[in-house]
Amino acid sequence: MEVEILNSTAAKKIIGEPCVICEEVKLVGIHLYTAFICEDCEKDIIHTDTNNPKYKFYLKQLKKLNNPEIYS
Repeated sequence: MEVEILNSTAAKKIIGEPCVICEEVKLVGIHLYTAFICEDCEKDIIHTDTNNPKYKFYLKQLKKLNNPEIYS
């Protein structure tokens, strides 16, 4: 029996990636620096007013983008 090894890009397309905002694994979205933002969160961020309480949550989650992961 032959086993095919998937590279990381192919695996991400099949399995999905965790969204930096909602932290759920999703298939469709955008990459911003090293982070993935799902399509649903992207739409919510775009349509949320700055006086909405959810806006502060989005800012908090997006601050994760400023802190790059350290690999040792």
